[in-house]
Amino acid sequence: MNPAAETVVLVHGLWMHGLVFGLLRRRLERSGFLTHAWSYPSVRQGLAANADALSRFLADLRADPIHLVGHSLGGIVIANALARHPDPRVRRCVLMGPPWTASRSATGLQRVPGISALIGRSMRDWLPAPRPELPGVEIGVISGNRPLGLAGALVGLPRPHDGIVMVEETRVAGTRDAVTLHVSHMEMLLSAHCADQVAAFLHTGAFTHDRPESGTARGIHP
Repeated sequence: MNPAAETVVLVHGLWMHGLVFGLLRRRLERSGFLTHAWSYPSVRQGLAANADALSRFLADLRADPIHLVGHSLGGIVIANALARHPDPRVRRCVLMGPPWTASRSATGLQRVPGISALIGRSMRDWLPAPRPELPGVEIGVISGNRPLGLAGALVGLPRPHDGIVMVEETRVAGTRDAVTLHVSHMEMLLSAHCADQVAAFLHTGAFTHDRPESGTARGIHP
């Protein structure tokens, strides 16, 4: 293990566990990072409680700098943790498929009998909440445009979307760089190209934007 390796904490999305980051962690470690996957109760616990728990986890880390990677709801938990408890050691964050401006999928599924409870407390807290600002943190956003996912089909999401989150819903104010890849919401966790983009941003503060054939598109979100 490289003692000089920078630390990355990965935060999963709704219904998931830190184990889903197995491939991404290995790829980031090959890129020179020390990684931790943090797990939390994404359904039964509220957003503030999960954000505070993440902040406590970060506070216990003996690392500087710290980078954060959040998939879907994980990016929302990260943003709220940093807004509630700023940590000057956090330098860069990559948000993968974050339902930031809205979540048409979650809003639509809440109307489906027997499914609404699966949206969970954290997502229900997020939908009406003001969006936090994260000054001092370099934010990169990855969105997907491969429309594979049950939620997208049930709700009838307008394209482009990744099966769960629409590309336009991932727009985060103050984003340093953004890229759209031809992956679905869950494929982000498995894609080698996605992992390369995450590593590039964590190393340099920018995505590579070098694979037009895969559906990448550069854009700085306002």
